[in-house]
Amino acid sequence: MSNDSKALKSGIWYTAANFLTKSIGIITTPIFARLLTKNEVGAYGNYTSWLAVMIILVTFNLESTFISAKYEYEKDFDSYVSTMALFSGTSALVWTLLFHIFSEFAVAKMNIDMTYINCMCMYLFFLPMVNLFQARERYRFGYKKSVLISCLITVGTALLSVLLVLNLENRLTGRVFGSAIPTIVIGCVLAVALFKSGHNFKLEYIKYAIPICLPFIPHLLSMSFLNSLDKMMITDIRGEEENALYTIAYQCSSVVTILVTSLNTAFAPWLGEKLHEDSFEEIRKFSKKYVLIFCFFAVGIMLISPDIMMIMGGKPYMEAEYVMPPVMLGCVCQFVYTMYVNVEQFKKKTIGMAIASVSAAAINYGLNYVLIPKYGYIAAAYTTLVSFIWLLTVHMLLVRFIGYSKTYPNKFIISVVGAAAVITVGINALYKLPVIRYSIIVVYGCVFLYGVYKFKDVILKLVKKKVSK
Repeated sequence: MSNDSKALKSGIWYTAANFLTKSIGIITTPIFARLLTKNEVGAYGNYTSWLAVMIILVTFNLESTFISAKYEYEKDFDSYVSTMALFSGTSALVWTLLFHIFSEFAVAKMNIDMTYINCMCMYLFFLPMVNLFQARERYRFGYKKSVLISCLITVGTALLSVLLVLNLENRLTGRVFGSAIPTIVIGCVLAVALFKSGHNFKLEYIKYAIPICLPFIPHLLSMSFLNSLDKMMITDIRGEEENALYTIAYQCSSVVTILVTSLNTAFAPWLGEKLHEDSFEEIRKFSKKYVLIFCFFAVGIMLISPDIMMIMGGKPYMEAEYVMPPVMLGCVCQFVYTMYVNVEQFKKKTIGMAIASVSAAAINYGLNYVLIPKYGYIAAAYTTLVSFIWLLTVHMLLVRFIGYSKTYPNKFIISVVGAAAVITVGINALYKLPVIRYSIIVVYGCVFLYGVYKFKDVILKLVKKKVSK
């Protein structure tokens, strides 16, 4: 089987499995919104916000180096991966020690009980084992093990979290522990597998990875703050009530963010191979369809946003439906600029990424500071959108600066994003006109079914190949 066929098959399966794993928070939102109090939901939200920051600081996002390391250390890639696992584990132990030395400061600053900080540290030790193992399989165009791991974590997290919340007196403890234990158990098994397959630990690998990852950390931290700063500032300026509305709406919209991440984990290895081969024409041809399909999906989610809000939060949260269109248009910008970020990572030009992300976070903070007091939580959705548009612009310029502007059809991509912006404005107005909106949904569904019918031969061929296996 050719590498292109392997990439396609593994990409489809990995995207589906990763999407399922990442969407567990969305799937369980209606359940926990009804099982937990608002205070408990807020406390868990605070825990996950800090966890998102600590994941970046502890793990260094080492799997991001695979896009180039796979070719630099092709013959000794297993050893490279196991060295990254050892380095990440050491980092987690150091942070655990620091948390215990400065426990009073950590508890006061993070507003998290030490029991949950310890749980977080355990999770941070084993999560990289899962991520590195799955990334290794992905860059080999394998998918079976990754799909199995993703499904086990997804089902385990959902079931255990609900079970513990229902049976423990402290429901917040059940929510936190339930979200961590499946990853810890599976990560323990995968750690053994990683160290068994790669015995040759080299300082050279760490010296190779650090210059790539360190500039990437400010980028990731800024992106984390970009995603969580809105909630922090809404709470501080307007109170927990408005933050609850924004949080539920943002959670509903995050299905698109998850799709961005899932697609990119499948797209990046293929892109790296094509860049290595200088197959720019093939990349441009594929990227047109890639962008159009994603935008089509995002528009569909925008159309049914009020229905999603009703399912996820119920009537008390329906006023926040207008948050979703600008947030999802921001996801479209995020999806597109991530394509350019992949090129920067391949060329190991990550300093510009850090500058772009820090500046975007600063813009978001400044706009929030000015607009949230006046317009409330809805302003945060638009300030985040402005930040993502800024990121898209900067990353397109950065790729041009490093001499890779020929990678993507830039004019076409700008046109598609512009069209998505116009459609977003129209859909936002349709929320007050349900009859027209549902009529458009029917037309959208017909177009979708026509697309499935038109490409049924390709779809059936892929299914038959899978069944025959």
